[in-house]
Amino acid sequence: MLHHETTPPVTDAHPERVEVERDSVIGNPASRIHPDRDDARADPWSIDLERIQFSPYFSRLSAVTQVVSPSIGGAPVHNRLTHTLKVSAIARVVALQLNTRSRQAGEGDVCNATVVEAAAYAHDLGHPPFGHLGESTLDRLARTELGLSDGFEGNAQTYRILTALDVVEDAPRGLNLTAAVRAASAKYPWAPSVEATDVERIGPPRGIRRSSDGAYRVHKYSAYDLDLADLDAAREGVDAEPLRQSIEGAVMDLADDIAYSVHDVDDFYRAGILDHAPIAAEFRGWLDDVLEWRERDDAEVRAELAPGAGLERLRRKMRRDDPWIADDEAFLAAVSDVDAELVTDLLARPFDGSLTAERRLAGFTDRWIRRFQESARLRPLDTPRAGPVVLSPWAWHHVEVLKFVHKRFVLSRPDLAIQQRGMSRILARSVRALGEWLDDDLDRARTPRRLRELIALAREQYAALPADRRPSDAEAETLARSRGIVDYVASLTDSQAFALSEAISGRADRLWALGQRL
Repeated sequence: MLHHETTPPVTDAHPERVEVERDSVIGNPASRIHPDRDDARADPWSIDLERIQFSPYFSRLSAVTQVVSPSIGGAPVHNRLTHTLKVSAIARVVALQLNTRSRQAGEGDVCNATVVEAAAYAHDLGHPPFGHLGESTLDRLARTELGLSDGFEGNAQTYRILTALDVVEDAPRGLNLTAAVRAASAKYPWAPSVEATDVERIGPPRGIRRSSDGAYRVHKYSAYDLDLADLDAAREGVDAEPLRQSIEGAVMDLADDIAYSVHDVDDFYRAGILDHAPIAAEFRGWLDDVLEWRERDDAEVRAELAPGAGLERLRRKMRRDDPWIADDEAFLAAVSDVDAELVTDLLARPFDGSLTAERRLAGFTDRWIRRFQESARLRPLDTPRAGPVVLSPWAWHHVEVLKFVHKRFVLSRPDLAIQQRGMSRILARSVRALGEWLDDDLDRARTPRRLRELIALAREQYAALPADRRPSDAEAETLARSRGIVDYVASLTDSQAFALSEAISGRADRLWALGQRL
C-alpha cells in the first residue's frame, strides 16, 4: 500500500465506480456522467471550455496568488488567472504543432486542441488563497487537526471543483464535463489510496516516491478518495494507461512548466527582485569549476554554501530522479545558455520601465517560449516518469535551470518567508474559528449557508461510498464537516481570506467586508 508523505498508510481499496452505463463510457471521450441537452447545440469540447471559462471559480483566479499576492503593492505580477491564460495559449500551440507534424507524417491528429485548452483553463481552479503556501497550510491542517487522511491538494481540489463543487443547471453537482476534459485535467491521475501493486508493476510516476524503507509515498495526486470514482470513469472514457496522463493532460502539464519557467523571470526582473550579482556568482561558481564539482561527494555538496553548490545539487537531483533523460553535457549547455541569455544579457541591465527594456524582456520571453513549444514531441510510454508528450532533452534541462533561478533567488528570500508565515496564520485562524463556530450549539445556525451546503455535499458523498470503505455515521459527520470547512476556505480569494480572518477575530472595521460573499 502507498503512503502520503505526512500520513500513516492508507487502504488500497478503491471506492466503487460512478453509476453510469458502462458500455456508454468505455472508450468514449465525449461521455458524461449525466445526459446533457447542450450536446445537441455544439461540439462537446467547446461546451466544456465555455463552462470552465464562465465558472465563478475561474473568475476568482484573478485575485489568487501565483507566487506573491496580487494585493501587494509594487510592480504588477502574475496572478493565477494571468498564469492560466498563458498556459492555455502555450498548450493550444503545442497541441496544434503536434497535430501538424502527425498529419505531415501521413497520420491523423494525435490530440484534441480544444480539450487541451479546456484542461489548461481548469488546471489551477483548486489553488487556495496565497498559492502554494496556502496549499501546504491547508494540507497540514486537514491532516493534523481535521482528521482528513487524504488532506488537501490543489490538483485534487481542481478535480473536486469540476465534478462536485461547481454547478450547471442540468446536473445534480459538478459541471458535467466530458470524460476527455475530466481526464485531461488530472495531472496526477490517482488518489492517495492508489494501489501499491499498480505502482510496483509500472514504476513510480512523478508525484509518487519510493522512500529509503522501500515504501511508496504519494505527494501529488488529482483526486480525493471521495472523487476517485468519477476520475476512474473519466479515464475509462479515454482508455488511459494506468497511472499515466492522457495525451491532452500531458500537453497541459508541459505548458504549465513552460509558463512557470519563463513568466516568473518576467515578474521578478520587472520588480527588481532578481539581483544580478548573487545569480551571476552562482552561475560562474559552477561553470568555472564544473569538473571539480562533479568529483565531490554528495554529503560535501549538500553542506556546501559557496556559489555554484545550488546548481550542483540541482544536477545531482535531476540525475537521481530522472536518469532516463538527465545528461551532464545537456545540463552544462543549459547552464551556459541561461548564464549567457538571462544572467549576462538580461539581468546585467536593470529593468527601468523604458520601451527599450520592455523590448529586451519581450524578446527574451518570446524566444524561450517558442523554443520550448517547438521542442514538444510524442514519446512512447517507456518510463513512468514521462508522460505521452514530453519536451526534448535540450528543452527539459533548460526549463529546470530556469526554474532553479526562481526557486533559489525568489522563493528562498527571507522577506517572502516572513510574509508567508503570516499568511499561514490567516488560514489557520479561519479554519479553527469556523470549526469552533460549527461546534457552538447556540450559534451554529448563523454559520454561512454555503459552508453548510458544502458539508451536506460531503456527507452525501461519504454515504455513497461502498460498504467496505464507508465510515460510520458519526465518523462521516466529522469527516464531512472537515471537508466542508476545507472546501469553503479554499474557495476564497486572497483578500476574502484576509477579511474573513480579521472579521472572525472581531475586527470592527472588517464587519461588512465580506457581506453576502460568505
